[in-house]
Amino acid sequence: MSVAIVGVAESDLGVTGRSILHLQAQAVTGALRDAGLTLAEIDGLATAGASRFSAAQVAEYLGIQPAWTDSTFAGGSAFEMYVARAVQAIEAGQCTTVLVSYGSNQRSARSRSLGGVVEEHTPQAEFEAPYGALYPVSYYAMAAQRYLHERGAGREDLAEVAVAAREWALLNPKAYRHRAGPLTVEEVLAQPMISSPLTAADCCLVTDGGAALVLTTLERARDLRTDPVVVLGYGESTTHDGMAAPANLLRTGTIDAGRRAFARAGLGPADVDVAQLYDSFTITVLLTLEGLGLCGPGEAGDLVRSRRLPFNTTGGGLSYCHPGMYGLLLLVEAVRQVRGECGPRQVPGVEVALAHGVGGILSTHATVLLGADR
Repeated sequence: MSVAIVGVAESDLGVTGRSILHLQAQAVTGALRDAGLTLAEIDGLATAGASRFSAAQVAEYLGIQPAWTDSTFAGGSAFEMYVARAVQAIEAGQCTTVLVSYGSNQRSARSRSLGGVVEEHTPQAEFEAPYGALYPVSYYAMAAQRYLHERGAGREDLAEVAVAAREWALLNPKAYRHRAGPLTVEEVLAQPMISSPLTAADCCLVTDGGAALVLTTLERARDLRTDPVVVLGYGESTTHDGMAAPANLLRTGTIDAGRRAFARAGLGPADVDVAQLYDSFTITVLLTLEGLGLCGPGEAGDLVRSRRLPFNTTGGGLSYCHPGMYGLLLLVEAVRQVRGECGPRQVPGVEVALAHGVGGILSTHATVLLGADR
């Protein structure tokens, strides 16, 4: 049985003054409208962001009683994981139509908190917190320093990621930085240093926002309003929690997550027409490009600079929006690119789109491959 995404939407973005549940409801309403479905037809729910009991809280707010739920907290990769779980649940007959949703009002609430506080009596509390690292930027900065040293790259390679993101944001009216104007490598490098080698422009935005998508069987999807986007493959990998644990900061779980997704889809990196990659920091993108096999080790900077592979076509977390956990918005854009709905930022002839989420401190990784129904 094949499963397809039949509806997508985002909520208001930026500085909204809305509650988390309001933002979720906005996105859900839009995704159902896009699909031509009603809440009464939803019998599966996967969600995060509202509380430790997100699924129950969101279901109550929406007035539904789903037969299947998932509210696994895995940071930014959770939503790619939800797609995999939803496909499995539909195939197993646990439910027929799954809603995936998320919302965050971090910007309005003036908060970066998403469960990132180090708990007592953990290895992180004993061996990492006493050194006063900025969470999470200093940890990503450690990976960036190692990358520059081992790959022989320069800070300009990191900066190119932010420059490319801004170029796409200028084509996206919903992007937070849409009117900010072009960005140059020199401007990225001249921004205040937050945690060496990452400047402010190497770090993602903090915004409000939410998103939702709806999945059902491909057979049913073909009778609905929009062109179905088929889930071709998925894979994930969870490697560690604290930053002291990884033996090699440059061998991330992206490698195994991507390999599993490509194997399930019967595809390879060369088949990807457009990629939506988690960009919490510029280093995240370089590691992801290499980990997915979209280029070789140390070649990510050149790939970005060449603009050969379209990625983060909304402007990404660096210039579009970043409401705490960004992974669901990657999927929304991937679906729209496959459908050909992106206007001036549309990549011609998209048959296969990739979305890759990253959570924690390069801790959790999940890849989803989406394709047109041919």
